[in-house]
Amino acid sequence: MSDHEVLHVKGRVLVGPEDVRDELWCVDGRITFDRPAAEAVTVEGWVLPGLVDAHCHVGLDRHGPVDEATSEKQALTDRDAGTLLIRDAGSPSDTRWIDEREDLPKVIRAGRHIARTRRYIRNYAHEIEPADLVAYVGREARRGDGWVKLVGDWIDREVGDLTACWPRAEVEAAIAEAHRLGARVTAHCFAEDSLRDLVEAGIDCVEHATGLTEDTIPLFAERGVAIVPTLVNIATFPHLADGGQEKFPRWSAHMRRLHERRYDTVRAAFDAGVPVFVGTDAGGSLAHGLVAEEVEELTRAGIPPIDALSATAWGARAWLGRPALEEGAPADLVVYGEDPRADVRVLAAPRRVVVNGRVVG
Repeated sequence: MSDHEVLHVKGRVLVGPEDVRDELWCVDGRITFDRPAAEAVTVEGWVLPGLVDAHCHVGLDRHGPVDEATSEKQALTDRDAGTLLIRDAGSPSDTRWIDEREDLPKVIRAGRHIARTRRYIRNYAHEIEPADLVAYVGREARRGDGWVKLVGDWIDREVGDLTACWPRAEVEAAIAEAHRLGARVTAHCFAEDSLRDLVEAGIDCVEHATGLTEDTIPLFAERGVAIVPTLVNIATFPHLADGGQEKFPRWSAHMRRLHERRYDTVRAAFDAGVPVFVGTDAGGSLAHGLVAEEVEELTRAGIPPIDALSATAWGARAWLGRPALEEGAPADLVVYGEDPRADVRVLAAPRRVVVNGRVVG
């Protein structure tokens, strides 16, 4: 035996949306449904697998990379909100040390953002020209945990609006290189223009995806390209638009239109069969720990509560290739006082947070 306590988790264990068990145990940091001989400490309630934030940035703030103490605080904030699996969608900081900590969320890294020169937030990304895209995608595919993050569009100051960052041929070659190396590719995309090229080039996911239209939604559905809408981030668009109104009025109007139709866009994508997952975009200008708010936002968009839950729990973990509440899986789970399927707002008040079989919050 290790120094882990045996934990008996009882009540209503939501192994799946409709698969409810009465109990499980955490032994040596792993889940088992077989009663162990050892005495156990008991916790009770409604149990979900550790929540997923599929668009989060640990090691980053609005100015760029942060120190380890700040990164730790970010990870702890997410953990205490119930987020125990993070897909880090781009960070300039080395956060590998988190993997050695048994009390912090598990992180799936996408390496550092890859952006066009002077077409993204300063100090965040590798800023390169299209001729170097394949090489940089290969580099980040080797550094990450099976994901690479592109900046697909951003404001072009000469045009005064959002425009696509990469030519089609370079995108095709870069995505092919990532796939050859066993990595999936995602891209930041606010606007409409870049989406068709990225999807037809074989991209696996699009972040934000506010530019989806009735022309591109069927393409996403046909190719199985997922979206992570980050609605808690899209809520900031009017404020951003106000700040840019005088200098970039065309961009400001565009951002307002994208914001106004955000719920309709997400619901139309979901109804068409596009996979939708929860992500908060924490770590740039947004606070960490907003996973419950994002789930609630998906329900405001018209996604049924059980599907919004799956987008941060069972479905999200399957998409990322990580186990949920399964025999032998890492004992990462969250306990609530009420049934989150009946009201997703329950997610905002975890009763217990368990990481690797230990109660940490």
